[in-house]
Amino acid sequence: MSVKTKTKHPALEIRNLTYNYGSKRALDSVSFDVQPTSFTALLGPNGAGKTTLFALITRLFDTPNGTIEIAGKTFKKSGASALKPLGVVFQQPTLDLDLTVEQNLTYHASLHGLNPKIAKNRLEEELTRLNMVDRLDDKVRTLNGGHRRRVEIARALLHDPKILLLDEPTVGLDIETRRSIVAYIHELTTTRNIAVLWATHLIDEINESDDIVILHQGQIKIAGSSKEVLKASDTKTLGAAFDHYTGQKKAKAQ
Repeated sequence: MSVKTKTKHPALEIRNLTYNYGSKRALDSVSFDVQPTSFTALLGPNGAGKTTLFALITRLFDTPNGTIEIAGKTFKKSGASALKPLGVVFQQPTLDLDLTVEQNLTYHASLHGLNPKIAKNRLEEELTRLNMVDRLDDKVRTLNGGHRRRVEIARALLHDPKILLLDEPTVGLDIETRRSIVAYIHELTTTRNIAVLWATHLIDEINESDDIVILHQGQIKIAGSSKEVLKASDTKTLGAAFDHYTGQKKAKAQ
């Protein structure tokens, strides 16, 4: 089941995406949309296929079956330019610990072909929004987990993406930092008109106004608005809906 298309081109459109690790099927005919300026929560337990899906969207893995369109373009037809609208924060940290915050961001900006002067202005703007501009000259190694994650978010936003992908971005962070980052990313959909695909297994990171995609054992169990998901599952909370579609309560009781 897929989120209903509301515009000519969704920010992200995935159709019939299937992927195997040898004989094990990781994703099974996955289809859903992420609409422009929306926050879509990709909700699933560990091992559901969320990270595999992100690897396919970002071309870390090839896509043998199915299609992925980013703002109406596919890699097959448009090549690497199809990935330009993407900003990505992976689950595993990818900063160079021995470089400063500024050096990490400057290097990333150069990969996107940003003019050095424009890049410097943008990285200072992004870090200011995240209350990190005073750490510009600090080596990443000296930062705590929450600060490193903020730098990765700033890096993902440098080239002004149309869609931001975040794979379990709050794992290992304290509650206050987690709440702050969740709120900030939600705000981007209105303040920056960015579409967000946020992969998580934590119900409290989802707002009532968000779109929901529940992924379990490589299959989309339900996709739609929070209200649609609650209605379809005949439940009153997203936690109960999650249990309904994934059998998590039953699994925990065994």
